[in-house]
Amino acid sequence: MPDITKGLAVTRRALLTNFFLAIVKIVTGFVGKSYALIADGIESTTDILTSIIVWSGLRVSVRPPDTDHPYGHGKAESLAAFIAALFLFGSAGLIATNSIREILTPHHAPAPYTLIVLFATIIIKESLFRAVNDAGKAIKSTALKSDAWHHRSDAITSFAAAIGISIALIGGKGYEHADDWAALLACTVIVANGVRLLRPALDEVMDAAAPAEVEQQVRAIAEAVHGVTHVEKCRIRKSGLGLLMDLHVTVDGDMSVRDGHEIGHIVKDRLMESHLPVQDVVVHLEPSGL
Repeated sequence: MPDITKGLAVTRRALLTNFFLAIVKIVTGFVGKSYALIADGIESTTDILTSIIVWSGLRVSVRPPDTDHPYGHGKAESLAAFIAALFLFGSAGLIATNSIREILTPHHAPAPYTLIVLFATIIIKESLFRAVNDAGKAIKSTALKSDAWHHRSDAITSFAAAIGISIALIGGKGYEHADDWAALLACTVIVANGVRLLRPALDEVMDAAAPAEVEQQVRAIAEAVHGVTHVEKCRIRKSGLGLLMDLHVTVDGDMSVRDGHEIGHIVKDRLMESHLPVQDVVVHLEPSGL
């Protein structure tokens, strides 16, 4: 199983960063009269909750099997990814609602110094996206990759707000709502990312089959074992950070039960020792010639 230490560490760092940024953006937004910045700060508060959910999901997912959960607790990671994807939709809805309200409400153009906060946010959040996304890829965590896109979505809304505020400041009277329209348009990007992340998370919860290339690798490893003539069935599903699989392998029907049992153990050992994140394997023997 992959080591989640890096994933937990980067999630804790993201949580603290989001807390700091949320306070700075909301306060600066109120003082500088930037409603896009306030909405951006509110979106950062949802990122705090998302990071807590992802962190908790990772912690639970690596717990060993017990009497009540004989297949382990891997689904906690998939559920965390599913919730994180849903939170993207919630963030988009919250920002869109605030943006529409501010578009309908007359107000002054934002203060120029709000741009400093936004540009700093873009740099910080894009850096967080890359760190969290890299950690998610390293341990094959769908939850971490979903959380990473919360950081990029924050960077996108900050970038949109910066463009809007710049237009409002340069355009002068009549352009006061530019940052609100920019925040509203950024919501479409957030929703698109939410849709993209929701499907793999839902597939894992529904025990969808692993990618075809993973199945090909498993079949190759099993069929390389001496005595295995063919892999008849190969069912693989992702559970948390690991893989659970059921194999039906064909062996000589005239061999002894003891010899067949030994081949089954070798197949399992080879898969458990492979580069794949295999959590458990069930091997069923089929006699050849039937």
